[in-house]
Amino acid sequence: MTVKTGVQTHRPWGAETNSQQSVLTNSQQSAATNSPQDQNLLPYRPRRLRSSAPLRESVAETVVRASDLILPFFLIPGEGEEPIASMPGVSRLGLKGFLHGLERALNLGVRSVMLFGVLPDSAKDERGSSAADPEGPVPTALRAARAAFGNDVVLYSDVCLCAHTSHGHCGLLKETPRGVIIDNDASLPELARMALTHAEAGVDFVSPSDMMDGRVGYIRRALDAAGQTEVGILAYAVKYASAFYGPFREAAHSAPSFGDRATYQMDPRNAREALREAALDEAEGADFLMVKPILPYLDILTRLRPQTHLPLVAYQVSGEYAMLKAAVQAGVLEEPRAVRETLQAIKRAGADLIITYYALQALEGEWL
Repeated sequence: MTVKTGVQTHRPWGAETNSQQSVLTNSQQSAATNSPQDQNLLPYRPRRLRSSAPLRESVAETVVRASDLILPFFLIPGEGEEPIASMPGVSRLGLKGFLHGLERALNLGVRSVMLFGVLPDSAKDERGSSAADPEGPVPTALRAARAAFGNDVVLYSDVCLCAHTSHGHCGLLKETPRGVIIDNDASLPELARMALTHAEAGVDFVSPSDMMDGRVGYIRRALDAAGQTEVGILAYAVKYASAFYGPFREAAHSAPSFGDRATYQMDPRNAREALREAALDEAEGADFLMVKPILPYLDILTRLRPQTHLPLVAYQVSGEYAMLKAAVQAGVLEEPRAVRETLQAIKRAGADLIITYYALQALEGEWL
């Protein structure tokens, strides 16, 4: 129906000419016969959100910040610097070198460091007595760092006997009818003494890495009994008996002189056991839970994340670092991209903090 007003003809809304109806009909027929690919009509195109660098940056789900990184230091008595052949770019440092490295890290935005002591064989004995020496390299560095930088740095210290025992194991030895074993319960007081020494030197978090059963609770009670209630515990909750520790053992002079650590570190084949270990450490008073190594165990981190409200720490260990360095030196990987991708993967899998030897290199090179 049309309505005539003067010489103009107006059609009501929705009315169509025969030609329009014909066009629509043809279009509808085409839509019915052509596939969505032929029409090129996609309801959603994910590439729209990847179309420019600023847009990709604005919708990124995972961001690795300088404050997410923990930088490890290997500390030796006195002064000096000893490059570690299997870890290019990493050295054992005396006190002066450590303080210089710490200042560099703080200036780049790193807020946390992990300290490992390295001693000559002459300072070691079967019980690891030097672990509780207040004049050892770690307590000395803790006091110096606290005096120089106050609360601008978060100080973590490794607590383990392996770098202090003449046999290189993480606990005390015991002769039994079945042979020599690592005496779990006898090792706990020694670990607690080491933790207390670090607490008195100014550490924020002691980090037991020995994997003795019950050591988190034992250390927590010892700290509290000594009035060190503000000192926390970063538990190496899930530490696998891994092939990726090789360069570290060279760096820390801590390889076992006999046997291996399979009776106390975790079996790489097990995942449910990891959740049980983490739950036990949390129940004993841990403030952080760690997974170590990390790249072969990202699935463990992802499984652990919904099981706890504690912050999770991932350790990109020496072998992972050395593996990347070797690939870069062979010319098969582009270092900035490879490092960025691995750190992003660790964060995406659920890590709150990442211990990495790449912290300074990644930040100074603006790789992140």
